[in-house]
This record gives sequence, C-alpha cells and structure tokens, in this order.
Amino acid sequence: MRPARISRAQVLDATLDLAAEAGLGAVTMRAVAARLEVTPMALYRHVGDKQGLLDGLVERLMAQLTVPAAATSSDAAVETALGADPDWRATLRGLALSIRAVARRYPDLFPLLFQRRAVTEGAQAPRQAVFAALRAAGVPEPELASAERMLSTFVYGFAASEAGGRFAGLDIESEFEYAAKHVERLIEAIAAGAS
Repeated sequence: MRPARISRAQVLDATLDLAAEAGLGAVTMRAVAARLEVTPMALYRHVGDKQGLLDGLVERLMAQLTVPAAATSSDAAVETALGADPDWRATLRGLALSIRAVARRYPDLFPLLFQRRAVTEGAQAPRQAVFAALRAAGVPEPELASAERMLSTFVYGFAASEAGGRFAGLDIESEFEYAAKHVERLIEAIAAGAS
C-alpha cells in the first residue's frame, strides 16, 4: 500500500462505488481502503468505523436528491427561500421525484435509507427542506417531526416499490399523482388541525 492523502469525499465516493458494484455486504473498511490503495487505518480519521462508512453512504445517496439551493446552508435559509416561493406542494413533489430517481438508480442500496437515519450534516438538507415545506403548508411546529416521518416513510416506500418492480404493468405516474394528491390533502388536514 502506498502512503496517500485521502479526503472524506474520496472515502465516501469509494464506498458508494463499491456498494453499487458489489452490494452492501461488500462494504468493509478493508475493502474501501483497498479500493483507495491505502491502509484501513487511513480511513478512521474520516469515518471512524464501518458504521461511519454506512452513515456516509446514506449521505451520498441523500446528496443526489434535488433540494432548494438554500437548504444546504440552514433551516432559516430554506424558510426564507420558501417564503419567497411558498409553493410547498411543488417542493415536496420535486423531492419525491428526486427520491424516486435515486431509488431507480440504486435499487439495491436504496433500502439503506429505511435502515439508517440520516445523521451526518451532509445528509440533512432534504429533511430540512421537507420541514420548511411543511411549515409553509401551515403544519404546527409540534407536529412537524411526525409529519416529516409519515411523509418520508410513504415516499421512500413508494420509491422502493417502484424500483423493485412492484408496480410493473401499472401507469406509475397516475399512481404517483393519485398518492400525491391524497398526501397533500392529509398535510392540509394536519395544518387545519383536523388530524
């Protein structure tokens, strides 16, 4: 092994490439290090351990989602951006379409998003954008976290089902539109206090 300076981004990129090619079971500190031509010890300062690798993999998947540009800086910035364009439906639909695209691109890795929470700072932008959209819809602050979990569980489930072939033979866009309209009505009901 050659001594090399590697970055956290290189470690996460190598982890994503390895997982996409060989599956989650192939992701080990040793395998990622071999891909980068460094010793496994060289990874520890960037990710800590295998759990850190998996958290980084979630981050890499989440980074592929299209979110409002302001979402990368702070929740307040997202609120400001949505305040100027309060179309919370368009924001949530855009995120849902992006999640579906990631699920189709990585159908074998996507279930990781059900198994692990997005804990790294780099994985938080989509969640913060959803919180901002729900606030723009009028969802009360005490209900935001529950509403976000309900929404993300539904969207991730729809995306995983689509990517896994569960909806084969159906008009998937009609199915998505049907679901999106009903989810929007539920969000409106929560905002109106009718939940």
